[in-house]
Amino acid sequence: MTTTTNYNLKKPAQSDFYNIDDQNDNMDIIDAELKKHADGIGDTTELDTTDKDSLVKAVNEVVSNIGVLNTLETDVRTSIVNAINNLYAQVNARNAGSHNAIYRGKNLGTSVTAEQWASIQNGTFLDMYIGDYWVINGRTYRIAAFDYWLNHGDTACNVHHIVIVPDAALYSAKMNDSNVTTGGYVGSKMYTTYLADAKTTIKGDFGAAHILVHREYLTNAITNGYASAGAWYDSDIELMNEAMVYGTDFFTPHNSLGETIPNTHTIDTSQLPLFALDHSRICNRSDWWLRDVVSAAGFASVGGHGGCDYDGASLSLGVRPAFGITA
Repeated sequence: MTTTTNYNLKKPAQSDFYNIDDQNDNMDIIDAELKKHADGIGDTTELDTTDKDSLVKAVNEVVSNIGVLNTLETDVRTSIVNAINNLYAQVNARNAGSHNAIYRGKNLGTSVTAEQWASIQNGTFLDMYIGDYWVINGRTYRIAAFDYWLNHGDTACNVHHIVIVPDAALYSAKMNDSNVTTGGYVGSKMYTTYLADAKTTIKGDFGAAHILVHREYLTNAITNGYASAGAWYDSDIELMNEAMVYGTDFFTPHNSLGETIPNTHTIDTSQLPLFALDHSRICNRSDWWLRDVVSAAGFASVGGHGGCDYDGASLSLGVRPAFGITA
């Protein structure tokens, strides 16, 4: 059962409000907004404790000084209420952009509820923020982004979704049985074989029907140790790339000597908000694979010490994929 903290908001009596000129619509708005905020500030359950305390304090101060507000010029009072309305709209916004900008880290339970699925489907993402997580069958799955792939792909992804990253690698595996990167990521043993167990586990934990399938551009050839070709594939559960984790590329080469136009062979070109807002989530004290080709012998990886790294393809490192869930 979810418990809600009782935030003691001051509730002024009607007599406490200033007299409003019937001809001044702005003052009517102020009166209505102050009373609305005083009666509960909307959905404060979506905010963390610090944000709630700050907002409640601000509203209480406004309510305590209604008499002072009444002495101000009309344009000043209008500015004050506009500021309150803007603050309220920002903290109460229900869309991917707003939720991508707030880190909370709340335990959401042991399964995705019917209400949460509905909120994902309509794109409001009610009471879900970056860093929030579910613990399912002993595995911690953390929200990394909202609508990361929306409108992307040769066929546009047109469904609302949440990107999930497990806190820990699901197991360890090789990229290839020997130190080669022939065929890029798509040609790797990881893609063709070793990722299968992760897909089985994740689909079992969330339900196969809830795993987002979108179009992804992936490398499928190398030349002189760099990814030289790619193609569009149906994608559900994949290793991340350097850009998703670090926000840039450190070891991934994009063109060979003499070529002037690089190709990143990916649509995943921005850092996941999880790693941007909480840098500590990159490092889980173990080495884990990324899908970028670094050379003829190795792929990019994340070091257990937290630094960017690369390793020979035959080394067994953690498998920590990203995937989307949708209703």
